Amino acid sequence: MDPRGGMDPKEREVFEYALLRVVPRVERGEQINAGVVVYCQAESYVEARVHLDERRLLALDPTADVAGVRAALHAVEGICAGGARAGQAACDDAGRRFRWLIAPRSTVVQPGPVHTGLTGDPRAEPERLLDLLVR
Repeated sequence: MDPRGGMDPKEREVFEYALLRVVPRVERGEQINAGVVVYCQAESYVEARVHLDERRLLALDPTADVAGVRAALHAVEGICAGGARAGQAACDDAGRRFRWLIAPRSTVVQPGPVHTGLTGDPRAEPERLLDLLVR
């Protein structure tokens, strides 16, 4: 710790993250950012935060299944949380759950590319990135 009470800059941890994108009509390739998944191996930590802007989604596709998209986004949160909400992934460690979630798919909710960063507080990153990249 540094004298100001925060983490010493030398004690920052590497973390990885991927945006969750909603692609309502895959053939058109249009998308909106609707969440973020963050993983920190050193902390064995994985978490997702989501925010669906229904107005933006419906602007891309007025027939979009908003309830279905919302359910898919909340399923990602459940997989990150582990336990009963994670289904078959419940016994997997945080790293395996993250890798499974970021695997490419051709569904309406898709992960973006993985990025890395350094942080003194991995648990603060999901909300920070959600504010920065989604809201």
